[in-house]
Amino acid sequence: MKLFDVYPINPINIVKGVGSLVYDDKGQEYLDLYGGHAVISIGHTHPHYVKRLEDQLHQIGFYSNSVEIPLQKQLAEKLGHVSGKEDYQLFLCNSGAEANENALKLASFYNSKKKVIAFTGAFHGRTSLAVAVTDNPKIVAPVNETDNVIFVPWNDEAALEEAFENNDVSSVIIEGIQGVGGIHVAPESFLQKIRSLCNTYKAVFIADAVQCGYGRTGKFYSHDFAGVNADIYTMAKGMGNGFPIGAISISPKIQAAYGMLGTTFGGNHLACAAGLAVLEVMEQDNLMQNAATIGAYLIDELKKFKQVNEVRGRGLMIGIDLPAEYAHAKKDLLFKHHIFTGESKPNVIRLLPALNLTKAYADRFLEAFNTVLSSATVLSNS
Repeated sequence: MKLFDVYPINPINIVKGVGSLVYDDKGQEYLDLYGGHAVISIGHTHPHYVKRLEDQLHQIGFYSNSVEIPLQKQLAEKLGHVSGKEDYQLFLCNSGAEANENALKLASFYNSKKKVIAFTGAFHGRTSLAVAVTDNPKIVAPVNETDNVIFVPWNDEAALEEAFENNDVSSVIIEGIQGVGGIHVAPESFLQKIRSLCNTYKAVFIADAVQCGYGRTGKFYSHDFAGVNADIYTMAKGMGNGFPIGAISISPKIQAAYGMLGTTFGGNHLACAAGLAVLEVMEQDNLMQNAATIGAYLIDELKKFKQVNEVRGRGLMIGIDLPAEYAHAKKDLLFKHHIFTGESKPNVIRLLPALNLTKAYADRFLEAFNTVLSSATVLSNS
């Protein structure tokens, strides 16, 4: 048997990671500003994280949700405290797509409506309903197609109002910062408008914080910059620092019932240990503030590059929009300077590093980035 070939693969075998550095099987060191797609939130093999998981594994790794799992309650309490949403309720699952599936389903249970408003450029996952609210027809199979999803232009308040007026809307789902879509920050006024319309039409406001949440922007959820609360927050990625875990944080106005939602692996002992370790490190090392500080420094410095079209983002979720002639920049950063970054098509470099990234590593990237752009400029002028 061979692997189902759906991923373009870099010919690099990463075998070790420490903090913001990873190493391949030949001993080559790389600076990781990608974090496995915003997953590594507290750094690779953080000692507290490793010990938490190791200690738990020596006790019990898994049992089902048919018994009491005190770690789940501890995680809910800690998450409520760190996020500032202490009166919300927690449902644990395994991934971001699963979190969004459950959020959309829960909203429909709540108000018995079917229509969902999503936005151009959105990415919410690859499973059935999550991919239906994702703005990429190439990854939507015929079986996923539904008339229940209404796509509205990004940051178009008039179109948003019209969608509400003409449809019986169950929920609105929006990323606080579009990740795959190219690091587009949702304007605070737009998020406030969504909150207002959801109140008026008794719809559920779903804040997709899978990539833009968990402290990455300097606030726990990037939607928090708008000063309004969503009804459901979805999360995953940075939640477990590499261990598969996802969740939805649910407003107290939505009542639970037995059988409404369910999961086999969600909230297992190891996942909760990982989740608690992440929150404990975030809190004790003040990582949200570090993300805000180092992120602001990077954004300010990147804006000084005359070759860059635009720098977008907040905290340590940064998009560098480059002209077409610099399309090779991501590849050069990786293979010439040994720095992992992400991308959004066609020419946006995405920075999604661990939240404890240091200024020294930020400077290491800026120096390499300057070299990449300068060498390209020289070549184009010669």
